[in-house]
Amino acid sequence: MASASARHILVSSEEQCQQLKNDIEGGADFTELAKQHSSCPSGSKGGDLGEFSPGMMVPEFDQVVFSADINTVQGPVKTQFGYHLLEVTARSE
Repeated sequence: MASASARHILVSSEEQCQQLKNDIEGGADFTELAKQHSSCPSGSKGGDLGEFSPGMMVPEFDQVVFSADINTVQGPVKTQFGYHLLEVTARSE
């Protein structure tokens, strides 16, 4: 079965999400930004979500995580929880 590992940053506004993405693209550290800004409990671990299979996360997550390039920050991705930046760190089929 397919699986992936990913990390994310969850914030309440699309504007903040886009600003954090710009910061990362400008050289800011994803892990540090997750610790400082993410409202998800995973933020304390730098946004690390561990390994999961399709269907374990909300559909919007799965769509990105199981199709996006690895080690490339994706987003903003809107879910019922807010706005996410996602980075797939590994994936297997």
